Amino acid sequence: MLVKTYAATVQGVEAKRIIVEVNAGGTVAAGKQLYHLVGLPDNAVKEGFQRVEAATKNIGFKVPRMKLVVNLAPADIRKEGSSYDLPIAMGILCSTGQIFVEDIEGYMMMGELALDGSLRPIRGALPIALLAFEEQFKGLILPYENGNEAAIVNGLKVYGVKNLDEAITIIQNPENADKYRFKPSQIAAPNSTKYNLDFSDVRGQENIKRALEIAAAGSHNAILIGPPGAGKTMLARRLPTIMPQLDLFEALETTKIHSVAGALAKNASLVSERPFRSPHHTISDVALVGGGSNPNPGEISLAHNGVLFLDELPEFKRSVLEVLRQPMEERKVTISRAKVSVDYPASFMLIASMNPCPCGFHNHPDKDCVCPPGVVKKYLNKISGPLLDRIDLHVEVTPVSYDELSKYNAQSERSENIRMRVHKAKQIQIARFKDFSNIHSNAQMPSSMVREVCKLDKSGKALLKAAMTKLQLSARAYDRILRVARTCADLSDEADISTAHLAEAIQYRSLDREGWAG
Repeated sequence: MLVKTYAATVQGVEAKRIIVEVNAGGTVAAGKQLYHLVGLPDNAVKEGFQRVEAATKNIGFKVPRMKLVVNLAPADIRKEGSSYDLPIAMGILCSTGQIFVEDIEGYMMMGELALDGSLRPIRGALPIALLAFEEQFKGLILPYENGNEAAIVNGLKVYGVKNLDEAITIIQNPENADKYRFKPSQIAAPNSTKYNLDFSDVRGQENIKRALEIAAAGSHNAILIGPPGAGKTMLARRLPTIMPQLDLFEALETTKIHSVAGALAKNASLVSERPFRSPHHTISDVALVGGGSNPNPGEISLAHNGVLFLDELPEFKRSVLEVLRQPMEERKVTISRAKVSVDYPASFMLIASMNPCPCGFHNHPDKDCVCPPGVVKKYLNKISGPLLDRIDLHVEVTPVSYDELSKYNAQSERSENIRMRVHKAKQIQIARFKDFSNIHSNAQMPSSMVREVCKLDKSGKALLKAAMTKLQLSARAYDRILRVARTCADLSDEADISTAHLAEAIQYRSLDREGWAG
């Protein structure tokens, strides 16, 4: 008897339907194999037969000693992972007549079986739920731990089950299956404004806070340069607290990536806070950008719609840093293999920090640098010019003295107040780029649009010409100064870029200044 059940595979952050065809019956010659699994399965899928056999036996059923052929179609797509156990088990039980289901083809199902019949959570539940909704399945059956995540998809009946027995109960008695259903009302409400960190924790450093406010308002990349203990990491970790809340589309997109990567917390639903990823400097290029034999999202995709913080930037391998260049421009990363090519979103803000030299005290107001001549320039040369050109803000962080800390009694501005200004500037940009689906902030403007949106008066042109000549800035740096100046004007709610906005943008090119590295 032939039975079809439905599952899904995830490629990139999108799911594709997989048909699980199970045919039971037929004669088998002595000594020949009874069970056949075809359709380009990997080892984890093939091993599922042993899990299915033990699980069905331990809940009172069996895998009969007859010829079984399981085909995972389309056969030209590689099937990976252990989440096909549940649809294969259900197909075997139906095709061998041990259970009767009138409409098993109306459900999509996924889940890894334990030997006692219980179900373990899977990756990619949200993309699978979106596919099930688009293809109008009656319901989606998956492990209980993935219920909240899948139930984000309004209009789809999501059933979270703890074992194979409960899955059988749902498809045999759909009228009594409501107790297993996860409803959208069960999802925890987004709570993105309650952070454990706040900008008011940082005493002093008002100029650095201003620079990060500009970065957040225009989605500009920034690098913080200063001696150890100046507060670079402390400031960077508080950046997500001043960024606008994720809208529904951004939250869904971010949740899909984290779901595919298996990075969602247990029983989690929607990602409501902007991601903050801070990989160690020993990270490999594959771990950063994504990939592997079975492609998975890397750190830059996990930071999508959030912040990628690279602490001690010169300590990262040069090859690792260079792979950032293309994703920073295109806002996505494409991973190509012999038989598959997947795209992962990678629209992140890069915030980097570094010491100005190996000893850390070059240009320090009080301490002397002990590095030999030429070492500072050599240290900075670990970061390529093309990568630095893609960073809009070069911000010098000077240490806060004891006298400043002791006399600083006033309460610093809270993140919530800064976030309101950033949100207002973002709304101006949303209105400005409403006719462009792929542009959402000033940092994403192409060069052709910069000339139109960032027009300067006569005095502004003279100022920028002088800065370009003195600092010997590249064409890319020229555009980035204009983009930052446009963001400064948006924060001031001014239609035109003034010389004050332009001067502020120019001062954030510290590493371009002649003689800065000695």
